Amino acid sequence: MQRKKIQNAEIRFDDGRHISAEQRRKAYATIRDIADWTGYPPEEMKERMKYEHMIRTGDSYPSLSNCSMDTAREFINTILEFALEWGIPLSDNAIDRTDDIGRYLYYCLMHKKCAICGKDGEIHHEDAIGMGNNRRKVDDSNYKKICLCRTHHTIAHQMGVIRFRQMYKVYGIVVKDLQEGEESESVGNF
Repeated sequence: MQRKKIQNAEIRFDDGRHISAEQRRKAYATIRDIADWTGYPPEEMKERMKYEHMIRTGDSYPSLSNCSMDTAREFINTILEFALEWGIPLSDNAIDRTDDIGRYLYYCLMHKKCAICGKDGEIHHEDAIGMGNNRRKVDDSNYKKICLCRTHHTIAHQMGVIRFRQMYKVYGIVVKDLQEGEESESVGNF
């Protein structure tokens, strides 16, 4: 780790629990939406998404019949990020499909997609920058941000932080490596 200059690491504990029915439902609903958008049959799309997951994470081939809850959570993260990257519309809100809201909010910021509805979004600062400050010159790296479409951004300003959080079950996160106006990159060819 030191030789490769790795600064962050993650340790996971497998508690022996297997994929839940709810996780399986979320995974299959997302796979079905991706299949509908791409034109592939759902079974073929499921296989493609499993290989996509292996490529992105380095994990082994996941089985949705008996994998651990952690593996299921990671697989759902992979396919939700894939949907955000490619602008794939989902039949219900992605926020309701994630088991890892913080990670989902990060993906939304990285891919400039609204955390509520999935439409193209813009950065909303929960921590106000302040009137009269030049938004292009303020260092907002320690500010809580969330990506919202124009409609939800307006609603957030009208409702205020607390009511908006309660109503939509989302919140701003600190992302130090996100620059205003930064474009996210999509990789691969689909």
